[in-house]
Amino acid sequence: MAKVPLFGFIYKSAAILVERGDPEKRAKSVQQLKSVLNKDISIVIAPEGTFNMTHRPLEEFYDGAFKIAIETQTPIKPILFLDAYDRMRYESIFSITPGKSRSVYLDEIPVDGLTLADVDMLKKKVYLIMEEKLIEYKASWIKRTDK
Repeated sequence: MAKVPLFGFIYKSAAILVERGDPEKRAKSVQQLKSVLNKDISIVIAPEGTFNMTHRPLEEFYDGAFKIAIETQTPIKPILFLDAYDRMRYESIFSITPGKSRSVYLDEIPVDGLTLADVDMLKKKVYLIMEEKLIEYKASWIKRTDK
């Protein structure tokens, strides 16, 4: 997204990009995210880290978002974008199409008192809640086997 002319400039101005392949840059991004949270500004993190190019509800989650939530004692507020795949497929930025874009805000998940030893438990909890709701709300990319 950051490489798209004009849009990339706007995107980089509003987003904290995480370069997973470079430990120093990744650590700097995490510090920036924590700094934003400490100013009581909400952030959005995609725990899958990329487009889901499968027909499963979700890809595996990375630990980063959950570590940050625990370290800053910030509750997690999952949001589902049910029609994202229909609006912009992963093949190209030029695949954007008009149409409905349903979003569902799920119940907040508290992290009070959790420690870094709880990251896996928290990650699994959030994953299962989101997966269940994506199936319930019939997210468009999920291949159904019940037909």
